[in-house]
Amino acid sequence: RARDPCTLPGHIYNSAMGKVHGSLARAGKVKGQTPKVAKQEKKKAAVARAKKRLQYNKRFINAPVGMGGKRIQPNKQPAGKLG
Repeated sequence: RARDPCTLPGHIYNSAMGKVHGSLARAGKVKGQTPKVAKQEKKKAAVARAKKRLQYNKRFINAPVGMGGKRIQPNKQPAGKLG
């Protein structure tokens, strides 16, 4: 006797609700229609001690200073964008 898919253990079956992810015919649509762009040559990334040095300089030496001499957080949004 065939078992109802609703009763299978660990199986979620939403027959009453709508489709969840769409048909597989549209899979890869966006990637397929995007024009191929060749990768550009990049500068070699710093590693180990040199990377830590760049990180330190960015965070503490060249860091922007706000009111009261405090450092501004790295991801802080400009005042006009807050609302």
